[in-house]
Amino acid sequence: MTAFHHEAVFYATDDEYVAGTVPEIRWTVGQGGAVLVAVGDAKRRLLGEALGAEAEQARFVDMEALGRNPGCIIPAWREFLNDSGPEPVLGIGEPAWPGRSDAELVECSRHESLLNLAFDGGRPWRLLCPYDTGALAAGVVAEARRNHPYVRDHGSSDASGEYGGRQAILEREDDLPEPPRQPLELGFTAGDLPLVRHFTSERARSAGLRSDRVPDLVLAIDELVANSLRHGGGRGLLRMWEQDATFLCEVVDAGHIVDPLAGRGRRDLAGTNGRGLWIVNHLCDLVQVRSTPRGTVVRVHMRLG
Repeated sequence: MTAFHHEAVFYATDDEYVAGTVPEIRWTVGQGGAVLVAVGDAKRRLLGEALGAEAEQARFVDMEALGRNPGCIIPAWREFLNDSGPEPVLGIGEPAWPGRSDAELVECSRHESLLNLAFDGGRPWRLLCPYDTGALAAGVVAEARRNHPYVRDHGSSDASGEYGGRQAILEREDDLPEPPRQPLELGFTAGDLPLVRHFTSERARSAGLRSDRVPDLVLAIDELVANSLRHGGGRGLLRMWEQDATFLCEVVDAGHIVDPLAGRGRRDLAGTNGRGLWIVNHLCDLVQVRSTPRGTVVRVHMRLG
């Protein structure tokens, strides 16, 4: 293998799931390679039973924790690659599972497409992404076909004729739906950060956000507003509303984030570009970034209760 191999593995039963993943794990560990499996608890137990003692040679992480916000998954794969020895290297990641919200599934799809940019031209490795065709909506499965250069269906692995390539990834829009009702709004400019922090804290507490999570949201909004002041024309608009047991905040400005991977690389912590988005990704339950030459919107979700 001479390049990144990104493949969707479609399954409808546990037997199909095991058949699409376990042989790959066994072959990789048999070659002395590294394996990282990022799945939910039920799939971890299933794979553990199928692998037996070989499961100890693979590393498992809980995707429902790691991938709560899909914006955190690419950094985890990068860290895994940095820590791995010589090839072969195998990853198995299942970011889209039944019960995800529509917004989460949209971000899962964007994440899957961005993987092709993040690891293009780097070291060779394989990433298999299982999709439950019996439980996920047909549209989610169709998106998987468009986001993966390779697909495995009924045991056969082939190039995906629906994969759109690099240009299709860069041209994605995925417009954000408007709030169901008029949100609270606060315009801000230079010198307004203290006001923004107070406004965010008060509104979050009033909405019922857990007290231990309020500082996380305040810091996230502080980072986003600081980015707007620094890179978005020196002003912007903060909007807040509640929907489906979630508190949502949105920062709008006139800036343009050119790098679609901003906030998804550990290098972002060392500089100014992307550092704020990295922090926001790791503080919030879901982060949605939409940026064009016309302006930028960053919407963050925090579950209530």
